[in-house]
Amino acid sequence: MAQLERITQIETPDSAPRFELRVRRHGSADTEFEIWQMPAVATPRLTSALRVAGLRGRNLELVEHRVLKKLSQSGIKLGRNADARKRGYTLNEELALTLGLLFRTLAPMRSRNNMRAVAEGIEAMGCEEAAYWLGMAMHRKHPRRVLMALRFLLTDPRR
Repeated sequence: MAQLERITQIETPDSAPRFELRVRRHGSADTEFEIWQMPAVATPRLTSALRVAGLRGRNLELVEHRVLKKLSQSGIKLGRNADARKRGYTLNEELALTLGLLFRTLAPMRSRNNMRAVAEGIEAMGCEEAAYWLGMAMHRKHPRRVLMALRFLLTDPRR
């Protein structure tokens, strides 16, 4: 019998979209997170980086612990170095979709309870569902209507 050779790791860098997390520190307690889609072979329509979503200020502070937990689970450790005013980190597609949808959905919200419910709902989504909602929010004629529908579905109307 012929022995099969094991493949230890299969990488598909050319056939997958590339995403980047850009962290910018504006001050000691003022941080901004942005998700950018980078040009790649998988996305020939992109000639330059495309901003997917971003979050800063009070809304980021309310979910920052969730974002940092997801980043550390994927192996990204954000340092508190004062010299690093702006840094970029490569993200996998699943994490970029989830964070991009989270940032876009939470940006205009004000209610803490609704923000918590929406963040929990987005974290519970699968990669395909997050990709569907983010694609709808990015490529539809009226993206704010799509995001409002998602917020409506993820919040409890009885509160």
